[in-house]
Amino acid sequence: MPIDTWVAIIVAAVGTYALRVGPLLWTQRHFNKHKANNTQARLPTWLSVLGPLMIAAMLGASLIPKAPSAESWAATAIGVFITTLTWRKYRSLGLPVFCGVVSFGLAFVLLG
Repeated sequence: MPIDTWVAIIVAAVGTYALRVGPLLWTQRHFNKHKANNTQARLPTWLSVLGPLMIAAMLGASLIPKAPSAESWAATAIGVFITTLTWRKYRSLGLPVFCGVVSFGLAFVLLG
């Protein structure tokens, strides 16, 4: 694999890590500062609004297949359906995502 591809992968990995760890460190520092002052810390309002908006944006981007075909749309619909059913039963995050991805992959392979 060419070196520029590796550089792009590493930059993307570091950027993704920074986007995830930055808010975590900021929030920890924020709560520790309030704990030291014996005051109650609350999450900022913008964070409670921005979080669900980012999740909705990622959901919207991930629901459109890369190569629009009948098989990819059917696999996407099956994945969304299984994810929704699993979420309604267990009300968690990890298991529905796992089941949805597995069902999407199986449907894509079996339909394709």
